[in-house]
Amino acid sequence: MEYAIVESGGKQYRVSVGDVIDVETLPAEVGDQVVLDRVLLLATGDQVTIGQPTVTGATVLTTVQRHGKGRKATIFKYRAKQRYHVKTGHRQQYTRLTVNEILGG
Repeated sequence: MEYAIVESGGKQYRVSVGDVIDVETLPAEVGDQVVLDRVLLLATGDQVTIGQPTVTGATVLTTVQRHGKGRKATIFKYRAKQRYHVKTGHRQQYTRLTVNEILGG
């Protein structure tokens, strides 16, 4: 089984061909191809290549499926005996990618 660990938006994802991942918002249109070149680990069969910090020449080709917003996170601030409470929310934007190909280095 071939898989890779890539970094995008400060987060790491374990991907293989055909996977769908949600990453931080990328400046790309729906249907565009995005190349993830920060490959930290590449595994093909029994051979595992670990980057220092990245694997040279390794890339992951993906296609943008859509852009969207994640689930709402509720933030509630409260101070006892002070009559202070603030309730707010946040929805993080993301880009959904489909992994097409993993190119080894």
